[in-house]
Amino acid sequence: MADTLVHRGPDTDGVWVDGRAGVALGFRRLAILDLTPQGHQPMASADGRYVIVFNGEIYNYLTLRASLEEEGHAPAWRGHSDTEVMLAAFSAWGIERTLERLVGMFAFALWDSRERILHLARDRLGEKPLYYGRAGDAFVFGSELKALRAHPGFRAEVDREALALYLRYGYVPTPWSIYRGVRKLPPGTHLALSSDALARHADPSPNAYWSVEHTARAGLAEPFEGGDEAATETLDALLRDAVAGQMIADVPLGAFLSGGIDSSTVVALMQAQASGPVKTFTIGFHEDGYDEASHARVIARHLGTEHTELYVTPREAMDVVPTLPRLYDEPFADSSQIPTHLVARLARQRVTVSLSGDGGDELFGGYNRYFWATSLWRRVGWMSGGGRALLAGAITLLSPAAWDSLFRAFGPVLPAKLRQPAAGDKVHKLARMIGTSDREALYENLVALWREPGVVRGAPGALCDTAARFGTVDAPEVAQRMMYLDAVSYLPDDILVKVDRAAMGVSLETRVPLLDHRVVEFAWRLPFAMKVREGRGKWLLRRVLSQYVPSELFERNKMGFGIPLEHWLRGPLREWAEQLLDAGRLERDGWFDPAPVRRLWEQHLSGAWNWQHALWAVLMFQAWVEASGASKA
Repeated sequence: MADTLVHRGPDTDGVWVDGRAGVALGFRRLAILDLTPQGHQPMASADGRYVIVFNGEIYNYLTLRASLEEEGHAPAWRGHSDTEVMLAAFSAWGIERTLERLVGMFAFALWDSRERILHLARDRLGEKPLYYGRAGDAFVFGSELKALRAHPGFRAEVDREALALYLRYGYVPTPWSIYRGVRKLPPGTHLALSSDALARHADPSPNAYWSVEHTARAGLAEPFEGGDEAATETLDALLRDAVAGQMIADVPLGAFLSGGIDSSTVVALMQAQASGPVKTFTIGFHEDGYDEASHARVIARHLGTEHTELYVTPREAMDVVPTLPRLYDEPFADSSQIPTHLVARLARQRVTVSLSGDGGDELFGGYNRYFWATSLWRRVGWMSGGGRALLAGAITLLSPAAWDSLFRAFGPVLPAKLRQPAAGDKVHKLARMIGTSDREALYENLVALWREPGVVRGAPGALCDTAARFGTVDAPEVAQRMMYLDAVSYLPDDILVKVDRAAMGVSLETRVPLLDHRVVEFAWRLPFAMKVREGRGKWLLRRVLSQYVPSELFERNKMGFGIPLEHWLRGPLREWAEQLLDAGRLERDGWFDPAPVRRLWEQHLSGAWNWQHALWAVLMFQAWVEASGASKA
């Protein structure tokens, strides 16, 4: 099982077995802190009570180590790893108190030999993955599904409810996995299984030690009361501290740099605290509307980083496609997975750890849909549902391609903020927003790739949506509710999955300073006007960045980290896609109703509609089934 994860840990491996207790822990190590054998895992605590396998990093481990020493709880240290500090903390403070004091990203399995309890835990925001479930009589767990599949008792049966949810969102949402009987441990939770419970197959529910919901509610109840200057100083100090903590490593370290607000802020704060030039990495594309490399180059030059950029040809990018099922290990349909993997592969040539700017959009209101939704709901929220439906229908009388033509024709006289790529798609999204019944349905309409419930054969007719699973927050602005729903679903299950698998697939560790939980807690205390102001998101983050980089170097329309997938599906990827979307094959496979899939494919090929995201979800599942050999339930 551990050997399937050699890409996540190419340096050393280890296995610990207690045959009498029926417990075995396996590990593959990517050595980051304490490269000596003293950092080897599985690792036992000094008192012999605990044994751990731990993926991730604890950024405040030196502070915790000092606290243990001051309290007289420190063992005779064998090395200087964060793993050893965690074990000493568990022995001194217990599991729950230690979890509350950890600052980091982690997924771990901890065996308590005294109480005969297996503990599984995952970091607050879900940066590191952890799957668990049953394989015959065994309780199994691991960082990726391929480790579970390696167990001889594992049954690789697709969960059709999970498949239907995947088709809706483009990812399998927590707590589901694509396989029946296997679950993802939710972010910020801890699962304790006694040996008796394990024997009886009685798996308890995870308990939350931290949650976005509690953080959001607490922040909205006690908002930050300082002015703009005080907020800027506070955020700057929190981010500097988070970045400094995440720059600790015994191996070469760098950062992804797109030239956008988030990555530029992270790199600026790294360079401000580094002893030499920070290594930065950017992927460029020659296609218009998809290249950020020139923007990153300007930021890198201003900050004085040691910058590496690579312009990728369409063929080099498309060559990644066959590797995606192996990389992501369950169906995953965010096409920015391709450039993310390419930039990770580039960075791994020179560093072992790379910081990224993910999380800024969800925390500080960066997605265009946030302020569109806010502005739109103020204008049409008063209308009756029927009136909004009529207006939405009128807008969609023209196809996205027709809207694109109109925007091109009138481009020279349109305001700059209306000159957007893929304008037709955005207009149709606008129509879906107008036609929704309430604010939570507005979010669901925006994020759903497929809305037809019968596309997946044999799936439940009614699927719970994001708000039904996570509730909502009592925020005055529709955008704040959307930011909360993104933070509990899209962020951990799409963004962080994308980065983790793309990077760990080439043995690169990624760290995300903006998701330090203290930054997250402060962000939820900020008034909405400090996030979105004058129709622009990330207002406060921009103020912080402007202290290090002139605003004219980063102020521009937001550009997604994407690829020209729409055109590739009509061109060089068409033959590959046609084989996977063949009507006869779809019928034989029995996963999807061929009729709606073929309808979207033919509309896309005609050029009248852009169904790239919906089609990519089907294609990624088909490719995954072909590669994994999953079976029907």
